[in-house]
Amino acid sequence: MCGIIGFTGSKEAQNILLDGLQKLEYRGYDSAGIAFFKDNGSHVSIRKTAGKVDDLRAICDEENNSTCGIGHTRWATHGGVTNANAHPHKFGNVTLIHNGIIENYHELIEKYNLKGQLKSDTDSEIAAAVIDAHYDGDPKEAIKAAVKELKGAFAFCVLFKGHPGEVYAIRNVSPMVASYAAGAGAFIASDITAFIEYTNRYFVLPEYHLLTMKEDGIFLENLSGQAVEPEFMTVDWDVTTAQKGGYPYFMIKEIHEEPTALANTINPRISDLLPDFSADEVPDSLFAGVKDITIIACGTAMYAGNVGGAFIRNKLGIPVTVAIASEFRYERPTISKDTLVIVASQSGETIDTLEALKLAKQYTDRTLSIVNVKGSSIARESHHVLYTHGGPEIAVASTKAYSVQVAVLYLVACKLGLVNNSLNEADVRDFISDLRNIPSMVEELLNQEDKIARQADRMANATDAFFIGRGLDYSLSMEGALKLKEISYIHAEAYAAGELKHGTISLITDGTPVIAIATQQNVYGKVVSNIREVKARGAYVILLSKDKVITDNTICDVHFSLPAVRDELTVFESAVILQILAYYTSLGKGNNPDQPRNLAKSVTVE
Repeated sequence: MCGIIGFTGSKEAQNILLDGLQKLEYRGYDSAGIAFFKDNGSHVSIRKTAGKVDDLRAICDEENNSTCGIGHTRWATHGGVTNANAHPHKFGNVTLIHNGIIENYHELIEKYNLKGQLKSDTDSEIAAAVIDAHYDGDPKEAIKAAVKELKGAFAFCVLFKGHPGEVYAIRNVSPMVASYAAGAGAFIASDITAFIEYTNRYFVLPEYHLLTMKEDGIFLENLSGQAVEPEFMTVDWDVTTAQKGGYPYFMIKEIHEEPTALANTINPRISDLLPDFSADEVPDSLFAGVKDITIIACGTAMYAGNVGGAFIRNKLGIPVTVAIASEFRYERPTISKDTLVIVASQSGETIDTLEALKLAKQYTDRTLSIVNVKGSSIARESHHVLYTHGGPEIAVASTKAYSVQVAVLYLVACKLGLVNNSLNEADVRDFISDLRNIPSMVEELLNQEDKIARQADRMANATDAFFIGRGLDYSLSMEGALKLKEISYIHAEAYAAGELKHGTISLITDGTPVIAIATQQNVYGKVVSNIREVKARGAYVILLSKDKVITDNTICDVHFSLPAVRDELTVFESAVILQILAYYTSLGKGNNPDQPRNLAKSVTVE
């Protein structure tokens, strides 16, 4: 969470910083600020405010010739949402922006006698004070000495009075990427989207490595002062991909991108209608002899794991545990050397998932990450990685990332079955042939957008909504409920349909929306019986099924017909309907679906 941007070069910095912060808004924030060398001299000036980047623009100088500065969007952790708590923070000779949490800030206040000297309630200002305490004219030595005292996660960009045109950066856990663009200058940011219009090449700043940015280049070294050559990567999308492209919001644009994202993720990993991970350098030996699987993730990625895990259990008979990363970290792992640990994260920077992965590696050498961002922390930490090819996902509510993660898990299941002789090639080819057709099926469903949108009027007035299903439909319904609640703020819950009679049916009252998913033929009749139970208690039922027509109007109030596919693949179709329903419900309530309150795209602090 939070956004960082830093620049020094030959161009005026203010608009680069403000535009970069605007591109990072999707990460979630409540205040914003910039700092720059005024008139390119020694003095550092700050502009900051609680509110949006547009509010920050309003208080910035109409003309600003500075060519070096840093900018930040803050999501409150230590201290409330105030102008004083907004970044950047200045203490003595040091001006600093910070992502992360300094865990030992109380001790540092005492050690450096900072009581009465601080202007904010943040741990970040304390970090600036510690760096300043070590500063005797050499910025690099001050930073190196200070970070040895700091406990916790941090990503710092620092300006020093008297060092115009220079930006210094260092990190531990919290991510930052950097680059240099000829004709412009040096950039650093939380995400390459902040400077993609200038260059598509970047490198991930290694942990505990010091970056010095100057107009003529970037210089990387370890804490011993030895020069380190950055490992550059290239993104395979351009600046237009990170723009709305005529859509009113990123979320609906990204829903419409799902067919392409699925095709880009699935097709390169198919050879002769069999799964092929050779281009990913993932060997078959990773899957040989796997006795059980643990999938670790948070939020939407965890719900993708639920679907993938259910598919693997049912197809292969392999025990699968889907673990919430934040819980896994503090429990005794029940994994062994024969356990395949799969971690999923769109950003590859989710802190709980990253730390859970590090714990899992103490028990097994079989770790496989499924992430979207090349070179991300989780990708680099795991033994093997399968990148999804979804392109940038800007909306906070994940859509295409969910679909491509499920697709990768399905391919992994097929590979597991082949390597361990629990599936034959003919059956796998039949399945993958159908999987390859899913993008066109999703495209067909997008044509129902107007019909789905019309349900938003009814949903927008609801205080509660419930999702029910069995089997894979229940696994999917958890993601559907999350989508609705996170962007519409309607209380939404998912229930295994067979559990209704065990207590939760008491929540159904007249007019309560119930989204029923009934695509699994072996339990279709059972779900219909459960639907009748909620309908008898006054529920307003929206049914998703593969039926062309529902002739019995006592079953549901609205029916969405899914294109006919095998049961295991309906999750891709149902997900799109539920995403669109959540999107238009959010609009109906007057919300911004791209930036739901209190949420951040990438959770990089505990």
